[in-house]
Amino acid sequence: MNPPKIIAYLKPSCGWSQGVRAIMRKYTLAYEDRDVINNRSLHAEMVEKSGQMLSPCVEIDGQMLADVSGDEVEAYLLKAGLVQATAVAADAPTNQACDAHHHE
Repeated sequence: MNPPKIIAYLKPSCGWSQGVRAIMRKYTLAYEDRDVINNRSLHAEMVEKSGQMLSPCVEIDGQMLADVSGDEVEAYLLKAGLVQATAVAADAPTNQACDAHHHE
């Protein structure tokens, strides 16, 4: 099975973005981390692809998961058969909100 192509539109320090990164580490998935705060053109690309302004958004093999937590990304990966369930815990919270400073 080929590894999935994953593009993650994330903020540098948001709790939800860190949760997505934690799931990628948990399953040792390669992904492209696109910073939507420090690169406004990547934010515009995310909005165009997802149809909404909120991140994280994660594109997996062309399927856009918009405004998701790490838990939701993990559920999608498992349901799609892209990863196998594991008892290994994520190394960071996977469903933690951004604080008010990081909202966009």
